[in-house]
Amino acid sequence: QVQLIESGGGLVQAGGSLRLACAASGRTFSTYAMGWFRQAPGKEREFVASITWRTGITTYSEFAKGRFTISRDNARDTAFLQMNSLKPEDTAVYYCGSRKTIFTTWESADWGQGTQVTVSS
Repeated sequence: QVQLIESGGGLVQAGGSLRLACAASGRTFSTYAMGWFRQAPGKEREFVASITWRTGITTYSEFAKGRFTISRDNARDTAFLQMNSLKPEDTAVYYCGSRKTIFTTWESADWGQGTQVTVSS
């Protein structure tokens, strides 16, 4: 099992930026991909972005394209989410997930506790 700890959330004004980090520990050697999801109050958790650990292939949701950038530092077992041009509708708890293999779904991935991002208008 992988333990994930998110950091970097906070309060920011609309148009501002935040950089989230997700530090992994434990069985990190077999990570296939890491990703970010978010959940706003009263809404379901939604996909934000993901990155494959070995090859660095990225995938973004439509709302994240052009504003958010996912990256990883393999040596530090850490994934990042750079968020620019933030909007009030980006307000949510952001969760980091880790998929063990290509066959592991996000539903069965390891998850962190989340970090709150609040964007004021």
